[in-house]
Amino acid sequence: MKIAIMGGTFNPIHYAHLLSAEQVRDGLGYDQILFIPSARPPHRDSQGIIHPEHRYQMTLLATADNPCFEVSRIELDRTGPSYAIQTIKELQMFYGEKSELAWIIGADSLIEFKIWKGFDELLDICHFIATTRPNYSLDDVPPDLRERVQFFSITGVDISATEIREHLRLGHSIRYLLPQPVVEYIECHQLYK
Repeated sequence: MKIAIMGGTFNPIHYAHLLSAEQVRDGLGYDQILFIPSARPPHRDSQGIIHPEHRYQMTLLATADNPCFEVSRIELDRTGPSYAIQTIKELQMFYGEKSELAWIIGADSLIEFKIWKGFDELLDICHFIATTRPNYSLDDVPPDLRERVQFFSITGVDISATEIREHLRLGHSIRYLLPQPVVEYIECHQLYK
């Protein structure tokens, strides 16, 4: 079984996340996309990141209509920071040698990839798929990283969680930026106000 992992804060999850995951699944022949909301991202300022349980529930809602999408609590149920190296090792033990695991990462995230804990080992034990948008330049990605990941171009959708949070803060509509069940969840729980 070929499983591609999409980790992130998903603060909140939106259509660019979903489109990227589906295009990797379809274009590279993966059987399943495993979404892993990060509980305590070590490289991000936690200010403005809502409780992990809300982000998990929104990810469940956003992925519910795709039978090839699954959501894992692996990082939410673990104590301490959410390190990808630890997650990959646990998933490799869980799925066993019969499964092929890959990690989806935005090519722009490769610029700071070397601050990830155990990044070198991580690249040795897991295949990385770096998604790019049309007209995205790889000039800022370190050359040694370019050689160790697979690049995959996806349809460019210029949506960011930061933009969505700002829309909410200002009282603007977020409709059509993320799935309607997620919009309703945000409204019901008065998130990002």
